[in-house]
Amino acid sequence: MGITLEKLLEKVDYKVVKGTLDLSINDVIYDSRKVSKDVAFVCMSGAVVDGHKFISDAISKGASAIIVEKDVEIEEPVTVICVSSTRKALALMSAAYFGYPATKMTTIGITGTKGKTTTSHMIRTVLERAEKKYGIIGTIGTFINGKKWETENTTPESYELQKFFHQMVEENTEYMVMEVSSQGIKLDRTAGIHFNYGIFENISPDHIGPTEHKDFAEYLECKSRLFSQCDVGIVNGDDEHWKEIVAKATCQVKTFGTSQSADFCATNIEHVTQGGDLSMKFHAKGLLEGDIIVGLPGRFNIYNAMSCAAVCALMGLPKEDILHALEHVHVQGRVESMTVSDDFSVLIDYAHNEVSSRSILTTLREYKPNRIVSVFGCGGNRAKMRRYTMGEAIGELSDLSIITEDNSRLENVMDIIEDIKVGMHKTSGKYVVIPNRQEAITYAIAHAQKGDMIILLGKGHEEYMDYDGKKHPYSERQAVANAVKEIFGKDINI
Repeated sequence: MGITLEKLLEKVDYKVVKGTLDLSINDVIYDSRKVSKDVAFVCMSGAVVDGHKFISDAISKGASAIIVEKDVEIEEPVTVICVSSTRKALALMSAAYFGYPATKMTTIGITGTKGKTTTSHMIRTVLERAEKKYGIIGTIGTFINGKKWETENTTPESYELQKFFHQMVEENTEYMVMEVSSQGIKLDRTAGIHFNYGIFENISPDHIGPTEHKDFAEYLECKSRLFSQCDVGIVNGDDEHWKEIVAKATCQVKTFGTSQSADFCATNIEHVTQGGDLSMKFHAKGLLEGDIIVGLPGRFNIYNAMSCAAVCALMGLPKEDILHALEHVHVQGRVESMTVSDDFSVLIDYAHNEVSSRSILTTLREYKPNRIVSVFGCGGNRAKMRRYTMGEAIGELSDLSIITEDNSRLENVMDIIEDIKVGMHKTSGKYVVIPNRQEAITYAIAHAQKGDMIILLGKGHEEYMDYDGKKHPYSERQAVANAVKEIFGKDINI
């Protein structure tokens, strides 16, 4: 679809270096390999690749407009536009190219160190119950009215975002729910998107390092920007940093939490165990009144459920749909319960660092299990400190740890396991080493005792195991099913 360059740039601050704005542009491209005739090529400067180096290649393939943020010498007869940030320009141009599709739906952006995926899929469950058409973009992938696409990042690049929004509008989608990562905000992937609702779950030190955020202050500041691009902010008033998050907010702010002063308050919180299934229960006051059962374990899921219930209530969705959906919610790889036996529980969770591992294991302790049995490994070609701290945390909080593989990538599995043991040896925790993950899971289930909780950490929703430089098909749910078939001779639903 053609659009004039002038229209593409209508929300961008720019300077015409040479050429004319009176061009018909067929597409907006930031990967020189995808350039074709009469496109605008946006030269993005990345950590590894600088698009400015591919200008000649783009022109030779037919690009008629080049968007730069550096001084360049271009002799060919093309239009050259200079901007302060090509990343931001890409976002604003992509929105214009697809006709500002986000403005044609009710939009919800969710940020937080933990809980984004769970909350988005809680909202999804309510929308399905209310028979609404929806789109979701996040860690597990992109979903449009039940169909799924894989995505590389929690928050995809801005062009891909706008393309997905456009597809949602084409399919008459009413609601768009999106995980908004701090990196997505920092890299301007969400620039130009105005959300109807923004949700803040929590914040704790994470994603801090040379390729992410330089320090916690920058991490917090990036998350806070969401509340300068939404109409209503729904924030966790129990988080110690919530006032900093909304300090510069331009939106109306609603709070949720356990304080009586919150706009949405949870009281009488209970941990519920029924057979091998774990859930939570609380009484809600404020934006929604009544008893709420959450079909997922853990106090943190009270907060996720509250943010979901709050935004759904504010959007006017029926109370009965909200309550029913939360009771029956299922989120792949997020404290996901698998029905194996009435005598013990088997749970799958994506926790793959110290903070998230401590959180889930502390949560399971609140259900007073006979034992916590943790099956886990650590990723290769990542900071070794994560192995030490995970080993120590899981050793402290588990009755038995089964150390195994988890995306060893280009490293030797046994080298990673030796690093994990360094942390494990700081504790008195018992452990066994079974390098093959399928065998480790089978061992855990075969040796389960009545009242045990077996938690499989690290893989979560992933459908692969990354080793020897390649991603091989692997499913944690299928591994559990294989173990149950081998041990008990029965099939289970996955």
